[in-house]
Amino acid sequence: MPGAVARRHVRQGGALPQAALARSEVRSDVALGGDGRAEGDAGTVTQLPGRDAVCGSPHDQLGAEPPLHMIAGMRYRRLGASGLKVSELGFGSWVTFGKQLDVGLAIDCMAVAFEGGVNFFDNAEVYAQGESERVMGAALTRLGWAREDFVVSTKFFGGIHPGVNTTETLNRKYLRQAIGPSLERLGLDFVDLIYCHSPDPETPIEETVWAMHDIVTNGQALYWGTSNWSAESIREAVELAERHHLRKPVVEQPQYNLLHRDRVEKFLAPVCSELGIGLTTWSPLSFGVLTGKYLHGIPDSSRARVEGVEWLAAMAEDEASTKMAMEVVRLSGEVGCTPAQLAIAWCLRNPHVSSVITGASNVAQVRENLGAQDVAVELGDDVLARLDAASAKPAS
Repeated sequence: MPGAVARRHVRQGGALPQAALARSEVRSDVALGGDGRAEGDAGTVTQLPGRDAVCGSPHDQLGAEPPLHMIAGMRYRRLGASGLKVSELGFGSWVTFGKQLDVGLAIDCMAVAFEGGVNFFDNAEVYAQGESERVMGAALTRLGWAREDFVVSTKFFGGIHPGVNTTETLNRKYLRQAIGPSLERLGLDFVDLIYCHSPDPETPIEETVWAMHDIVTNGQALYWGTSNWSAESIREAVELAERHHLRKPVVEQPQYNLLHRDRVEKFLAPVCSELGIGLTTWSPLSFGVLTGKYLHGIPDSSRARVEGVEWLAAMAEDEASTKMAMEVVRLSGEVGCTPAQLAIAWCLRNPHVSSVITGASNVAQVRENLGAQDVAVELGDDVLARLDAASAKPAS
């Protein structure tokens, strides 16, 4: 696949186009490269022909391929049954913003992502105790993008202020009071998408659905969804909303990667098909494990060394994780891409996925992740079958 490899090299370290930021006022020291483009022109929209199903892989038998659109080399997918289109690769702030990335580095990474066609930027109130939203908000202000050109999401549940009604809840009081400060930190009049970050067994789902409906109706958010919810709870929320003629959830945000696939493929897939729920999946690299960077020990610069995520070091050294990482590294060498690109590409081949949320602590990682799009299109069924086989759990 020489064409795909060439395009991936451009995205990783070659010249990047300026057209997408032509209207923006960006820091003069943001490194964006030259004005060449691997494929497509900024601002043009073309229908992307349907891709052939990979018949040999159960991973590609989950449903029909969604309609795709392409702008500046990035493909876009509808957010579930809604009309909102999000880039098939998103950019998230968990762990990095406010911890590894200050405003300056966040601007650098977001600018390169946006230049590569990313329009979906994910956040949450609880990330770095609100600092992640502040960093992203400051970056958005400095970048000066037109509001119609990007989609921002945030999530609520954990809370950042101690209190019986302000932490680990989805009650009406918390949700209605949390959205305002979140918008202030982000510097926005509204967010495009809000999630219930976790299920709340102590709050009736009906109360949560009404509260999310009111936030959307008030114009503080345009769509709402769930994160880490069960298929049964999502179905109940949709049915409640339909019964009372309320705004329905349109998306679920689950973990999905070669090490964590059962929940999406076995339990959420039917809900996606029947109810029109999209998936914006997180941790495609399983916290970096699938890149193979932990196979020879954990570097001091790794986020596995960041305070508060010490559990990552233990997971990186898990036997199953190690075996899967070794297989991804080996197959990526055969394909002609990086392990990260192969792991992300595997996620993109799931037709229920609206966007794969990627993270990065530097510009080089952003560029590398963008190259996964081409890998996903050109992956052969033999490679997909081998990845599926390696990630399958042994029969008990």
